[in-house]
Amino acid sequence: MTAAAIHTDAVIVGAGPVGLFQAFQLGLQDIRSHVVDALPHVGGQCVELYADKPIYDIPGIPVCTGRELVAQLQIQIKPFAPTFHLNQEVTEVQRLNDGLISVCTSAKQHFVCKVLVIAAGVGAFQARKLSVEGAAEFEGRQVHYRLGDASRFADQDVVVLGGEESAVAAALRLTLEAPAPRSVTLMHRRDVFTAEPVLLQAMRDAIASGKLQLQIGQPTALLSNATHLKALQVATPDGQTLERPAQQVVAHLGLSPKLGPITHWGLAMERKQLVVNTETFATDVPGIFAVGDINTYPGKKKLILCGFHEATLAAFGAAAIVHPTRKTLLQYTTTSTELHRLLGIV
Repeated sequence: MTAAAIHTDAVIVGAGPVGLFQAFQLGLQDIRSHVVDALPHVGGQCVELYADKPIYDIPGIPVCTGRELVAQLQIQIKPFAPTFHLNQEVTEVQRLNDGLISVCTSAKQHFVCKVLVIAAGVGAFQARKLSVEGAAEFEGRQVHYRLGDASRFADQDVVVLGGEESAVAAALRLTLEAPAPRSVTLMHRRDVFTAEPVLLQAMRDAIASGKLQLQIGQPTALLSNATHLKALQVATPDGQTLERPAQQVVAHLGLSPKLGPITHWGLAMERKQLVVNTETFATDVPGIFAVGDINTYPGKKKLILCGFHEATLAAFGAAAIVHPTRKTLLQYTTTSTELHRLLGIV
């Protein structure tokens, strides 16, 4: 059952840096927005792929990490209080007869908006699936791709797969649960993990104290009775095959972007990117704009800086639709009393 429709000025698809800045630029045009993202947190590719890697080409910021950039953008958009709808994917987009746009998500949210801005980067990030026969049969019951409510694993043997920070953090969180799992094992193909030093030290301390078990190797089979997972068969680097008890598996194997339903929204595309004009970054469907890595036009460069520019012009294009009787003026945040009012500056 789909929830009652939320009526709003704008919906932004994607909560990466460009999507966040889009909310800011729309706010400067007195346009309120709802933001939808497939990930359970904001930041998109910037946080998923280079959260702690340095970025050197953001104007006025000599160096910052992806995580720091996203944190600053979240502070910047606070005056406009966009509403976030995370961990869900936009599945359907339809332009209605009255010119409004209907947007539905995988979580049964329904929006009716005046403008839609697609800032989906290279697509919705989805968890890479465990490539072991039978894994799909247990998905959602005993094989999971996000930790979620860790209390459901009480008194069970849990194996966390992966070598990135998300896997290390999930394993450590499980060791602190009460009631606790019977055992927690962190498994990776090699004894090399990518995470913040403090997290790696906490992992080593938990292993030394016996709270966390470390298994180097790769799962090769799921061992089960008719309906329930019992263990993982593991191939170790030295050629051994062993069994690791597991009634629950949490696989943090990275994320891969997929265009998904965007290809079915009736928008002009070239090479899996949305075609836009460079005056307002509108697509060929009135009221729908595309900014950032998801779009294409002559001379396109896939840089965050370019996405910020595109979001600015898209906001002016959106203003002409949302406020059709107003003259859209170019104003400066240094001097405009109207922009100061919108920003909450006294």
